[in-house]
Amino acid sequence: MTQTPPNPARNASRTALACAGFAFGMLGLAFASAPLYDAFCKATGYDGTPRQGAAPAAVAAQAGDAMLVHFDTNVAPGLPWKFRAETRGVEAKLGETQTVFFKVRNTASVPTTGIATFNVQPGLMGGYFVKVECFCFKEQTLQPGETIDVPVVFYVDPALRTDSNTAHLSEMTLSYTYFASKNGQPVTAALTQQGDGTGRRDF
Repeated sequence: MTQTPPNPARNASRTALACAGFAFGMLGLAFASAPLYDAFCKATGYDGTPRQGAAPAAVAAQAGDAMLVHFDTNVAPGLPWKFRAETRGVEAKLGETQTVFFKVRNTASVPTTGIATFNVQPGLMGGYFVKVECFCFKEQTLQPGETIDVPVVFYVDPALRTDSNTAHLSEMTLSYTYFASKNGQPVTAALTQQGDGTGRRDF
């Protein structure tokens, strides 16, 4: 019986196809992992990410129990916007829905597009800070000199008092940062920056 000698070209082709399949598989996993991780954080409050949910049906907090919520606003280098909250903080009764407005202005002489990210500190509070409505992760294009008001509607879950890690807390900070946006994703810098470039929050 004659044994067919191995074909180096065929083996190389199979190896190349296997490597390409592995590479595409890893690429697909990388693209899928980001939205899955984001969804997990929003559902659980992991890593200081506020939960998302509907307004509470009833207030379940003890009378007089409240949380002082501070607001921190930032603009990343490369986006010619100014950004501030209408107030530096509010005393939010646990379980009670609050609405706070933020003011955003484009200081450039051309239309610019931005998108906001957010975080809660201390990180343990992410699971108890529930956003009912928020401007974060919503791409926004502003015309030259245009100013808009954007709201965040939220409540602090009274269940934080039953968690030994958060029961003692009386203050928290909700921090937003506006980035230049490209294809609906935040980027660290724009190609051209107009305006003063300081990222100041004043108007």
